Amino acid sequence: MAVYLEATQESGRALFTRGINGSVVMLNLLRFRKIADYSAAPQLAPQMPISGEAAYRRYMDLTMPHLEKSGGKVLFLAKGGSFFIGPSDEKWDAAILVQQSSLKSFLEFASNPEYMAGVRHRTAALEDSRLLPLVEASIDEVFPKA
Repeated sequence: MAVYLEATQESGRALFTRGINGSVVMLNLLRFRKIADYSAAPQLAPQMPISGEAAYRRYMDLTMPHLEKSGGKVLFLAKGGSFFIGPSDEKWDAAILVQQSSLKSFLEFASNPEYMAGVRHRTAALEDSRLLPLVEASIDEVFPKA
């Protein structure tokens, strides 16, 4: 089973060629490790092992000031679980909706060196993730009349 923790060059290119004007909302689906894995960033590892949720909290604590400075905000944060409609063996521990005023703002946020210094807490925390960019649309834009 494939694991998705970071964007690829292809997915980045696809996002920026969509021609999104205005705000974008990122749907984050998160599955945490039982114990955070800091093997890729031992300099960030705490002295004692911590849970994936605790590592993600460290990521959020470092991220929020940069997100807010870039004009972004968390719209919704929730605990997850198993699907009501979907694969019975698939579950997500948390979901977050994060809004950015534009793709340009998102790129500036995501490439900020101060933000990037703490992003390995996210990698250490997660077993798997999904990040789906969403753009608000009218009912006619999403479901055109035949």
